[in-house]
Amino acid sequence: MRRYRYLLLNVFAESHFAGNPLAVFPEAEGLTDAQMQTLAQQLNLSETTFVTAHAQADAAVRIFTPGYELPFAGHPTLGTASVVARRLGRERVTLSMPAGRVPVTVQGDVATLTAQPPRARDA
Repeated sequence: MRRYRYLLLNVFAESHFAGNPLAVFPEAEGLTDAQMQTLAQQLNLSETTFVTAHAQADAAVRIFTPGYELPFAGHPTLGTASVVARRLGRERVTLSMPAGRVPVTVQGDVATLTAQPPRARDA
């Protein structure tokens, strides 16, 4: 079985072991939807992200809670963008998520996302 490395982050933290915990799998290629969900259940954090390559963005990101997948969430997006930006050696990255593409700027320990205007959808 292939091994997958993950990072534990504290997003919005002003000190160690504070903030919102987040697990990031920075190289999640090959994991199935069911495996991602199972890993999120096992870690039992509010969110766990899985990063894969994307042709039109710096990375594709999927966010899972222990019970289901989210199309977007703030703290997992910021934490994951920090990981991707550091790996690429850049301050600006674009993440492709089920909710759309999200540009994020990372300067030191501060990440800022640019929210897209809301869109209406049929209920």
